[in-house]
Amino acid sequence: MPETPRGRLVYIDWMRGLACVLMFQTHCYDAWLSDSARRGTLFGWSRLGGTFPAPIFLFLAGVSFALMTGKLRGRGVTPAEIARTTILRGAQIFGLALLFRLQEFLLGQPGAPWSDLLRVDVLNIIGLSMMLMGAMCYLAADARRSAVTAAAVSLFIALVTPPLWTTWRPGFLPWFLESYIDGVHIFDVPQTWLFPIFPWTAFAFAGLAAGFLLTADWARKREVQTIAVLGAGGVALVSFGRFFDSLPVRVYEVYDFWHTSPDFFLIRVGIVLLMMAGAFAWCRWGAGLRGFSPLVQIGQTTLLVYWVHLPFVYGRFSILPKRAMSVPMASLGLLIIFLAMLMLSSARTRLKGKGRGWVLLLRRRIAV
Repeated sequence: MPETPRGRLVYIDWMRGLACVLMFQTHCYDAWLSDSARRGTLFGWSRLGGTFPAPIFLFLAGVSFALMTGKLRGRGVTPAEIARTTILRGAQIFGLALLFRLQEFLLGQPGAPWSDLLRVDVLNIIGLSMMLMGAMCYLAADARRSAVTAAAVSLFIALVTPPLWTTWRPGFLPWFLESYIDGVHIFDVPQTWLFPIFPWTAFAFAGLAAGFLLTADWARKREVQTIAVLGAGGVALVSFGRFFDSLPVRVYEVYDFWHTSPDFFLIRVGIVLLMMAGAFAWCRWGAGLRGFSPLVQIGQTTLLVYWVHLPFVYGRFSILPKRAMSVPMASLGLLIIFLAMLMLSSARTRLKGKGRGWVLLLRRRIAV
């Protein structure tokens, strides 16, 4: 499978780009559509599509984590050093998440409450997931054992999520700590728009398990067959999730299919696996790599476009009035945001390439 200049699999970047597009449409329609437009069919489909960007980002974070770990293991790096490197990288992402929250708090003045500084968002949970995955890889140093352990951890997190949001809530913790468990924030009940450890880290561990399968020796020699197996596994997970949801027996005292149920988790992981198989096929045999690919380009700079687009959609720099637009006007705003983020991403790639060129030139002159 072709790789980007940075050595990353192209179909992974393509999927990240797709997740960014889904994120853009979700945020733009949510921020700008008027109350009357929200009653239409488009907004319903937009919200459904909005249930996938975070699972995709977290799942692919797990896949990338496994690929990076596999490369380090191939170089003979010790498990302790791998754990230290990966945990520090996760801590950096978590630090950036806190910095992002500070930016949003300052831009939201004078109305933003101080509690927004401690809100649990998707970037926070990606950083925490990386730290947790680093610790797990240290305990399960073997690649095959790591894949099995990651899948078990993912399933465990999904299974304990419903009671942790309801009957087992850790109410004895301060709200800013409990929020990392169930997303309660400053409210009396967990908030479905936040991203606590349960269930969201389960997607990262599911991606970690898939990533370790991709890095196995037999999988590298049979890449197409491995992706086909993962796609078939996606079909199985969707079928299992639908079957378990249809059973008349209820295991949990409180059952919320759309937010905490393990059944919906299985369905979403299955769909993400199918999307990965589709992205692989599109980039290998389809038009995914013919000429310039906007999705691959944006997928290489997901953190940047995530960081930058929010103030121009939800923040004080919003390019359109909030909750006042028709569907055509909000769609026009969405197109503008997409093109602006694509240009920003392309500029970032070119500047980074020039920066590397200057560094190499300087090194050569120093060596002379």
